[in-house]
This record gives sequence, C-alpha cells and structure tokens, in this order.
Amino acid sequence: MPDRAHRDFLAIPDFSRKELESLFDLADRMSKGKYDRKPLAGKSLAMIFMKSSTRTRVSFEVGTWQLGGHALFLSPRDVQLGRGEPIKDTARVLSRYVDGIMIRTFAHAEVEELAQYADIPIINGLTDLLHPCQILADLLTVKQQLGGYEGKKVAWIGDGNNMANSWINAAYRLGFELTLACPEGYDPDATILKRAQKEAKVTVVRDPKEAADGADVVNTDVWASMGQEEEQKIREKAFAGYQVDGALMKRASKKAIFLHCLPAHRGEEVSESVIEGPQSRVWDEAENRLHVQKAIMAVLMGGEKL
Repeated sequence: MPDRAHRDFLAIPDFSRKELESLFDLADRMSKGKYDRKPLAGKSLAMIFMKSSTRTRVSFEVGTWQLGGHALFLSPRDVQLGRGEPIKDTARVLSRYVDGIMIRTFAHAEVEELAQYADIPIINGLTDLLHPCQILADLLTVKQQLGGYEGKKVAWIGDGNNMANSWINAAYRLGFELTLACPEGYDPDATILKRAQKEAKVTVVRDPKEAADGADVVNTDVWASMGQEEEQKIREKAFAGYQVDGALMKRASKKAIFLHCLPAHRGEEVSESVIEGPQSRVWDEAENRLHVQKAIMAVLMGGEKL
C-alpha cells in the first residue's frame, strides 16, 4: 500500500547543508569502493524519459543495479504520459508498482505534480528549470579535486539555464562564491537568484573575463540545449565571445579545473584544447553522476541515513 513517509529530491535545497555534506561523504565512499551494501535489493526504480539522455540513463540504471535493485526505462512510447494520461494518474499507479521514480522532462511543474501525487520518492533527473543531480556530481568533483568548495570561487560562463539555476541553488545552500557571465536576455531564473543572493555572494555579469578572473572552477554548457535547436543561429550570435578557451582559463587560478556537464560542442562553448587539456575534469565529473545518484537512491529508497 502507498506510504506518505518519504522524501523527494527535486532541487538541491531539498537537502540541508549538513545533509548535502553527508551525501557527498557517502558518494565519495561509493566512488572508492568502500560501500558494499545492497539497500535496493528487491526494489525497482521507474525511469521516465520525456527527454533522452546518455549519462542520466546509464548512471541511474547501472547505479540501481549496483545497489541490488532493478531499473525500468520508460520513454514516451512506453508510458501513457506520451498519449495524454494525466501526470497525477501515472504517479498514483506507479506508486503501487515501484519504489521510486526518476523523471527527466521539460516543465518543472510536471516533476512537482508527480511528487505531489506519488507515494514514493521522486528524483529530478532534469527539467528545463533545474538539473540538481548534475550539480551534485560537479560539487563532488570539486571536493575530490580541490579539497572542498569552501572559500572557492566558481565561474559559470554561458546560458542562464537549468545548470546555472542549480549552481545558484548550490551556492544558496553551501555558501561558496559564484559569478555567472551570461549574455543579455539569457539570465538565470530571477527568483532563484534573488533567494541565493541573501545567503551567498552570487553575481551575474556580462563579461566572461570578469567571471573567470581568479576562479577555482570554470564551468560551461552548450549554447542551445535540447529543445532549443531552432534557436541555434540566434544563440551563436548572442554567445559570441563566451567560449571557454585557453586565454579565458589563463585568467582563472593556476590550479583551476574546467567542468562541463556534456555533451559538449567543441569549437562553440569550449575549445578542443581546454576540454582535452590538463585542467579538464569532465570525465571524473561524468563518472560522479553514478556515485552521487547512488547515494541519493540509497538515502531516499534504501533507508540509508544522512
């Protein structure tokens, strides 16, 4: 029968600072092979993909299996959502079959509605507003590579998209300095930004050089995300001068690392020399999706304590 005593992970602030730090410790132990429990034994995760993905699908599917559970891949062709069934109906039905739902979709309101009506944990695999699992993977990478995020300066170069919004949410919870360089008309969500600015030094600038100056982490994403392909030409003009190249990285701290959530368009938002260069940590970052999401599932679905 349904159980209302559960937690969801829709956005980074759903966890307290202390809980996030415990989550990173658990994910780090998992990454080092120091965790051998199977908290998802006999449990199933439904993975709803209204947007396709390489990293999200493989990391959640493999992670569920490594924790002893079973993952079901559900595309729009596999669920009635693709044919107009209300989200609240899907939520209540799946709650009777599986132990958790990960959804990757367009409107953030869909994830919130799913959580409202489901009796099992909901994990946000990505929406147009937020990409919380990715930013937790990024932060785990920062901790592993730089020893922590306290006192560090993070630079975001490019679109004020779901990645930028989630970096802002992370700064709000964890208090590190964040400077976002976004072209006019491509700013992050105003409400998320305003809330974060009460708790941390979060600024939006127009000049990528200003954001990169002295940064410990330089981060970017594609100029046109999934669903925005028709805007590609307009965005190419708007984002001219926003490429993370060797000259921009030279402005950052000598020990700075470069991050990108992937897939990357070499020659657009990042140069080949940077993504393949010695400061790039994108492959560690991609791997950390697996460890962070395993930690999230172990806590939300497997009873692991934070």
